[in-house]
Amino acid sequence: MPADSKPSDLTLGVAGAGAMGRGIAQIAAQAGMRVLLYDLAPAAAGAAREALAATLAGLAAKGKIAQQAAEEAIARIEPVAALAQLAPCDVVIEAIVERLDAKRELFRALEGVVGERCILASNTSSLSVTEIAAACDKPGRVAGCHFFNPVPLMKVVEVVDALLTEPWVGDALVRLVERTGHTAVRATDTPGFIVNHAGRGYVTEALRLAGENIADFAVIDAILREACGFRMGPFELLDLTGLDVSQPVMESIYHQYYEEPRYRPSPLAAQRLAGGLLGRKSGRGFYDCPGGKPQAVAPPPAPQARPDRVWVSDARPQFAARVRELARRLGGAIDESAAPPDGALCVVTPLGEDASSLAAREGLDPARTVAIDALCGLDQHRTLMATPLTAPRMRAATRGLFAADGVPASLVRDSAGLVAQRVLAQIVNIGCDIAQQAIARPADIDRAVTLGLGYPQGPLALGDALGPGTVLEILANLQDFYGDPRYRPSPWLKRRALLGASLLAADAG
Repeated sequence: MPADSKPSDLTLGVAGAGAMGRGIAQIAAQAGMRVLLYDLAPAAAGAAREALAATLAGLAAKGKIAQQAAEEAIARIEPVAALAQLAPCDVVIEAIVERLDAKRELFRALEGVVGERCILASNTSSLSVTEIAAACDKPGRVAGCHFFNPVPLMKVVEVVDALLTEPWVGDALVRLVERTGHTAVRATDTPGFIVNHAGRGYVTEALRLAGENIADFAVIDAILREACGFRMGPFELLDLTGLDVSQPVMESIYHQYYEEPRYRPSPLAAQRLAGGLLGRKSGRGFYDCPGGKPQAVAPPPAPQARPDRVWVSDARPQFAARVRELARRLGGAIDESAAPPDGALCVVTPLGEDASSLAAREGLDPARTVAIDALCGLDQHRTLMATPLTAPRMRAATRGLFAADGVPASLVRDSAGLVAQRVLAQIVNIGCDIAQQAIARPADIDRAVTLGLGYPQGPLALGDALGPGTVLEILANLQDFYGDPRYRPSPWLKRRALLGASLLAADAG
């Protein structure tokens, strides 16, 4: 496929006429390519073309595309009944069942049909492209080309270089993807590629928080949605995707990385999958979903109670100033003594630590001590945290004060790193390790995550926004508290934090 070729010069074969194959065929035809659509099931390719004709006609009726463009696009899609009819193709993308044996068999058969320079690409999301290519006589022309569902709306495509893929193959697939108007990101062949790999931090750490009984599902979702800007909370996302899809992916990536602790799944999700609580598709998941629609969980009303006086620890001066200003604005009586007076609410500001540890270290009365997350979302959603011994009246007074202006305030149980700090640090750390392993360039990691997962920022930009040193400190404190290698910092993060460098900065040479 020459670099200067026009879309109209290209013939794309799509093997598999299901939802993914149809989507790939649609965007390629709309980009001006001739598309040969094949499926092993008789009449499936023809039925897929009819469905695409209806889709394109619907887009034209809504004014999304011109009527002539719709007619021209559907005219470029040709159903074929036999694999041999894919002989003219410059590229064939398979989008068949996610089974290694089926994909290897298809590629072996295609080698006897297509020309010497035809590229064979797999749309696999979870299988090794190297293993697929290993079945071929010419593995150098085999690569991954992973689209996301629904293809026309999900604008990112992972172009995956297998172990023996020749460089020109990936280059050609990048050009093909970009001609469809989608964004291509280059990745090496590793479990989960970029997007599914990077997504481990958000959901698995939220499951761990729920498994430790730090907060219920709705509270964790609200904190991450409102304080951190995610479109959906992790449990809302799991209900939308379905645990029958999400849990096998979590387990697969964990085992493919030989039980890497960072990707450890949760027994909480496995148990719910076994019980049939799949999410929206089963009517019940982490939320009740009658008719496939999740029922909203209303937060409890804020108490009317207020503390008599508020003392804020100066252990982290930059956080203490923010909290004092907020408490004063909300009507709190601030005591600025060096030590808390009797009866005052004692507020600490952890960074990867728990309230109990800070109370013990600073010699504070645990019955009067609470923590607040001063790093994340003070103006959108305030996360408060009690020690196991915090008195009920102090819990109520704390929430009453910090919710006094109508901003939601959630009181969670004691946890190193509260909620947002833990989840964000894991997202950043896993993104850093993807860069460390040279799975993708730093900019492509962030591009893939924002487009593929809809995060408000890519993991490396997020780490730069929080501060690499801050993320490193959160992880170090989490690892110290739990003694779990899950929280060990990536070398990519550690070195850049020590040098004051951006996480998006690639190695110089």
